[in-house]
Amino acid sequence: MKLSHLAETLIGSEIVKLGGEIREKIRKGEKIYNFTVGDFDPAIFPIPKELEDAIIDAYRKHFTNYPAAEGNLDLRESIAVFLKDREELVYNTDEILVASGGRPLIYSLFRTLIDKGDKVIYAVPSWNNNHYTHLNDGEHVVVEATAENNFMPTAEALRPHVKEATLICLCSPQNPTGTTISRKDLSAICELVLQENARRGPEQKKLFVLYDQMYWQLTYGAIEHFNPVSLYPAMREYTVFIDAISKAFAATGVRVGWSFGPAEIIGKMKAIMTHIGSWAPMAEQKACAAYLLQKENIDTYLAGFKGAVSSRLQQIYEGLVALKKEGFSVDVLAPEAAIYLTIKIDLKGKKTAQGAVLRDQAEVTSYLLNEAGLAIVPFSAFGAAKTSPWYRLSVGTCRLEDIPEMLGKLRGAMSRLV
Repeated sequence: MKLSHLAETLIGSEIVKLGGEIREKIRKGEKIYNFTVGDFDPAIFPIPKELEDAIIDAYRKHFTNYPAAEGNLDLRESIAVFLKDREELVYNTDEILVASGGRPLIYSLFRTLIDKGDKVIYAVPSWNNNHYTHLNDGEHVVVEATAENNFMPTAEALRPHVKEATLICLCSPQNPTGTTISRKDLSAICELVLQENARRGPEQKKLFVLYDQMYWQLTYGAIEHFNPVSLYPAMREYTVFIDAISKAFAATGVRVGWSFGPAEIIGKMKAIMTHIGSWAPMAEQKACAAYLLQKENIDTYLAGFKGAVSSRLQQIYEGLVALKKEGFSVDVLAPEAAIYLTIKIDLKGKKTAQGAVLRDQAEVTSYLLNEAGLAIVPFSAFGAAKTSPWYRLSVGTCRLEDIPEMLGKLRGAMSRLV
């Protein structure tokens, strides 16, 4: 059957494929330590009680009709207050757009800015930039990020590519790495963007920044979150933010996200979304409008939530550091933010007890799943080279009692290799 070029060339999600293997193993009764999903087990990480109650109350009040295409006014007003209070960012309601999470907002931004062949710059590993660029017929400009820079892009890495580019995709805290961009590095990128836009003539498209800060409230210890507009107010004209309740409030299934940026761009994104119909549900919008104004309740929730996530990341980090000290071929970056840990398991070329050689990283991933019950996502699923030995480990469904057990199984599986 002949289909569209897009349909025939679209790459499926490796995470979804891996998830299918995991579900089959669990169905067969195997114990799997599933650290793959960027989601939460509600039994471990429930949404805030006040938000839950407000959603139920909104349905009981029959808020079940269509919301406004740009998001209900009361929610956009609450988001504006929330942004000013939490980040000292001042945006008007016509500069804010609400949707069912971050994905439709990112897609509509791409559709607003990218014509066929326009250059999109993004670093790898990173979440879905490769797919959104493909969906919009953009030209991929891929920058390989490294462990030395916490897998975050630098201005020097981007500099050779900015001429004639339309969009730079940035995410901090980063999915999949759980790392953050420093003030120094983000400042240098802002300066690069401003210089490039000053060079361009009035008839040319400007260079814009997609700034995905979905995890910005989930930073740990002394780590600070920075954004382009606070660092350089002139970046306001060229920056479009993506945010949501999805990660900070463990509310991935509640589906309320928002974008904010220049009113002209936000207006065009809204026009595109009216044809897609990816609105956040009315009742959830009403509930979020009330909850985002509850400063004390939010602070209380985040304190407990962040503590629980951070303790899991830290325990696994310390366990992997101990394995490294024992001489095993593992490495790990210190946790900074989000729900992710960046780990390295470099077992390529080693032999199993049956004499089989782990010939590539895909076989290493399978070995970890089959022999240790450890399910983690290779960075190759996020655009990195298939040879990369680095992985994303997500703790959103992690029970504390599983951590020592998982580390023991991993140690045992690696010990059996020669």
